[in-house]
Amino acid sequence: MSYTIKQDGKFNFIEEGNGETLLLLHGLFGALSNFNELIDHFKQSHRVVVPILPLLEMDLLHTSVGGLQKFVSRFIEQRKYEHIHLMGNSLGGHVALIYVLKNPEKIKSLILTGSSGLFENGMGDSYPRRGDKEYIRNKTALTFYDPKMATDELVDEVYEMTNNRMKVIKIISLAKSAIRNNLGEELNQIKQPTCLIWGRNDNITPPFVGEEFHKLIPNSELHFIDKCGHAPMMEVPNEFNQILSEFLAKLSVK
Repeated sequence: MSYTIKQDGKFNFIEEGNGETLLLLHGLFGALSNFNELIDHFKQSHRVVVPILPLLEMDLLHTSVGGLQKFVSRFIEQRKYEHIHLMGNSLGGHVALIYVLKNPEKIKSLILTGSSGLFENGMGDSYPRRGDKEYIRNKTALTFYDPKMATDELVDEVYEMTNNRMKVIKIISLAKSAIRNNLGEELNQIKQPTCLIWGRNDNITPPFVGEEFHKLIPNSELHFIDKCGHAPMMEVPNEFNQILSEFLAKLSVK
């Protein structure tokens, strides 16, 4: 399934369906295709919005989690979205957390899956290693419980990024920014209903990270999915969509 990419000023995004806004933020190596089945499911009941984050297009000074949050803030302001269900995967979850801390009045609920912001394993101290495609394939496969999810297309995308010197510098800059920007002492300020959906076999943000988010965010619920890695909405979309549907349904009757 492919969706039309819309443009509003300098922002490129997908917007499908009608209803309350469900806004999705992808991670560092994420792509719009990560959300295909989620978009297809929730566009029946929600306005599903996916901004294309300028992860590797910002100038180096602003290539940070904070810089991405400012971009998302400008995008939401431009589009005049309100009462948002904000979801983020991996680095996108980290950006979502900073946004809700700065703009709580805009957010109706928060959904995190494999989010950074407390702790994350990088792709390895030597990552990204340029020119070694098999190394990139193995590292990409670690994202998933089922290594077959690391398709040739996905590996090619990561390989292309890591063979561009400036992109490598920006990837490292974003990863270091995420590690520096630990939100542990601020999470108790989040009052919105929060749904944490975690892969039981997540190697990047292991299960204890989901448990720690659950402990620190007051109004949160935690769901683990077995035989699932760092991108549940991509690896086990049916289970993910079921959990999220039930969470959103509870909010709609309040």
